[in-house]
Amino acid sequence: MPKLTPKVILEGTRLTFKTEIAFALNDHPRFTGPRKYRYHSPLISGEWCTFTNYPWGRGLINFSPEEEAQALETYLTWLRLFELNRYYSWVIDRFHISTQMVQWLTNGKRYDFSWLEEALLPLNFRLIFCTRSPDSFAAARQERLKVSGNPSQYDDLTKFIREQEVLEELVSQSRLPVLRVDMSDNDVPKAVETIVDWMEATGGLSMPD
Repeated sequence: MPKLTPKVILEGTRLTFKTEIAFALNDHPRFTGPRKYRYHSPLISGEWCTFTNYPWGRGLINFSPEEEAQALETYLTWLRLFELNRYYSWVIDRFHISTQMVQWLTNGKRYDFSWLEEALLPLNFRLIFCTRSPDSFAAARQERLKVSGNPSQYDDLTKFIREQEVLEELVSQSRLPVLRVDMSDNDVPKAVETIVDWMEATGGLSMPD
């Protein structure tokens, strides 16, 4: 069988189970191959708060205006790493689409990442957009509160609904192949199978020579 090198970017607002899907994909035998033991998973996240030295700080998505140059350089660095390691699998839990959404809603600034997507296309990156119906956010919040270390971030569900509306607009403009996954039923295993099936059917599991 060909070498498995799937590359996906999971986007969506909070409570759409992106992280759960990311971990499940990394353990799926049709996505990264059968595993007899656990090894390093190539799972990264734009939500890492790497710009500040305290929890729940700023990073690649929610950077402040004076950190713009640092954020754009970080994107260039990630892109170069992907280009140098193209025959590898990468799972990204939120990336440039989330940056565009947060920066627009927070700072009123629109960022053009067409240059990034043009470079990701030949690397066979795919975009997975996780959504849910507005009335399903409450039940998802109850599940998340069982494990969250920062529960107050889920107090205002109307914020997530607004974010999802903006994300929908941004995803519709993306140049990457897109799969929309409805998580209203909270069924992570079903979503993972849908994603893997789509990746397999569209040639997203391997890199062409």
